[in-house]
Amino acid sequence: MLTVAHRKYKCPRNGSLGFFPKKRFRGHQGKIKSFPKDDAAKACHLTAFMGYKVGCTHITREVDKPGAKVHKKTVVEAVTVIETPPMTVVGVVGYIATPRGLRALTTVWAQNLNEEAKRRFYKSWFSSKKKAFTNYAAKYKADGTKPEIDKELNRMKKYCQVIRVIAHTQVSKLKLGQKKAHIMEIQVNGGSIKDKVDFAAKKFEQPIKLTDIFSQDEMIDTIGITKGRGFEGVTTRWGVTRLPRKTHKGLRKVACIGAWHPSRVSYTVARAGQHGYHHRVELNKKIYRVGAAGDEKSGMTETDLTEKGINPMGGWPNYGIIRNDWIMVKGSVVGVKKRVITLRKAVHPSTRKVASEKIALKFIDTSSKYGHGRFQTAKEKARFFGTAAPVAAAKKA
Repeated sequence: MLTVAHRKYKCPRNGSLGFFPKKRFRGHQGKIKSFPKDDAAKACHLTAFMGYKVGCTHITREVDKPGAKVHKKTVVEAVTVIETPPMTVVGVVGYIATPRGLRALTTVWAQNLNEEAKRRFYKSWFSSKKKAFTNYAAKYKADGTKPEIDKELNRMKKYCQVIRVIAHTQVSKLKLGQKKAHIMEIQVNGGSIKDKVDFAAKKFEQPIKLTDIFSQDEMIDTIGITKGRGFEGVTTRWGVTRLPRKTHKGLRKVACIGAWHPSRVSYTVARAGQHGYHHRVELNKKIYRVGAAGDEKSGMTETDLTEKGINPMGGWPNYGIIRNDWIMVKGSVVGVKKRVITLRKAVHPSTRKVASEKIALKFIDTSSKYGHGRFQTAKEKARFFGTAAPVAAAKKA
């Protein structure tokens, strides 16, 4: 019997051609290209949210998965924390379904927009006249009537098939060194078109919280831009094998880039180029915990009785302290610290057992992430070293 020994099977290269071309993404925030399927039988609800990546830590929990090898055993898992301050709804868009896809019929804006949202419409806020939406706000009369606005909302109810709200993040609640809010469209699912329009109009200038959309143990999708790594060679970019030691003019190359004819290089040949800063979607990530702003016991569990918040000792590296609502998801999330992450309800709900599993955390690590942390809280550290440690350090200095 002839055995097939080819590197296609023995040593395949890394990198999927399904993401071709591997170039820098044109934007800076995750783009939702499809929303979950609508179900008119459900109540009106929003389907997405935005947050900012904080960092990673680890947790321990007891697995409840009958039939699995780790059933009733304690496992250690990596988790990612995302800070999610409330978003503000500032508009609603109505779409008509056409043979060529959705077409926007009309857009209705709220009367008042925050400065952080207006900044997104200017290239240079400092040198501008800051007149955005001043004429539009005049459509709202002083006596409380708004005939032009009501007319557009009625057009949506009559002609549209898809309703989405326009919402922006509140970056002023974060210490990111940024003043421009991130804006996105969030689709409204559930109910009739009339219900959706009324639901969206009532949300104008109102904050929406993460807990209004997601809950613990839910499976969600994360969308973001990966960490940029610049121009890289083929070995790093595609994972091809290095050439033999005595190779002329370098060994981190692809030796044969194709046949003589056709006299061009095929797109399937690994080549050097941009690596990272790509748009990526990760499906079905489990929510392990949802934390509230200001909760000093959000890092506690039933088995770990140490009173502590989610912030580790010394803060999160390259981020700082979490001061708003936050969400903890299993595994890693694309992007660097402080990058905006789009959270979406699962478009392909998982049918695996992990989707229905109830998560009960035993321990959340809050030791320092700047080194090999040992203590979970400052009180724990002071209790170990005692009161004499600061005095001895002062005398030595």
